[in-house]
Amino acid sequence: MFNPFRKADPTLTKRRRMIEEQIRGRGVRDEAVLTAMMEIPREEFLPAHLQLEAYEDRAIGIGLGQTISQPYIVGYMTEQLSVSSRHTVLEIGTGTGYQTAILARIARQVYSVERIAELHERAARALARLGIHNVSLLVGDGSFGWPEHAPYDRIIVTAGAPHVPQPLVDQLAEGGLMVVPVGGESEQTLVRVSRIGGRVAEQALLGCRFVKLIGEEGWQVERGPDPSVINSD
Repeated sequence: MFNPFRKADPTLTKRRRMIEEQIRGRGVRDEAVLTAMMEIPREEFLPAHLQLEAYEDRAIGIGLGQTISQPYIVGYMTEQLSVSSRHTVLEIGTGTGYQTAILARIARQVYSVERIAELHERAARALARLGIHNVSLLVGDGSFGWPEHAPYDRIIVTAGAPHVPQPLVDQLAEGGLMVVPVGGESEQTLVRVSRIGGRVAEQALLGCRFVKLIGEEGWQVERGPDPSVINSD
């Protein structure tokens, strides 16, 4: 595991400020989450030209129509999952790999699905650089989950879905929790889904904005007109 204290770390002060002002200062109290966010260098998951912006209080565009989430949202969603060292976690939307790294710092094992191969490769390189090995990555349609390793104790979705994807509900273990943004294309509500005694319940948490979850159980890929079709009056 990466140890940010083994040598001089120029971003340590920025991370401390992020934790105190953006995370703890807004009500996140889970010490495991705060420790993970303190230890994982966020700039390692950004392209070189964006690394100076790593600790700003906002989401950052990373190209390919995707973003790295605002630090507070990462902390809040992770806290709402109540992750522990005995849990197996499924993440939908690897993105940069930053949220993946935070989860891996706490959980026993993380499985993460990303539909964009270039982001998958970037995240794999960043995780490897930091010595984070309890993560398995897959390129695919995350709205279907990763059934081969189900059931999962915890599931986190880092893209906005039009509804809670049923395949993800089906892959949630008894006693499990899932956090997923649900709503329209530009604004959603963060929803916590629990499975207790075989029953599934949903709880609305807060408003949020995520890029769309693209997939068969999410938003469909937008397609232009078929160039082979000729329209005439």
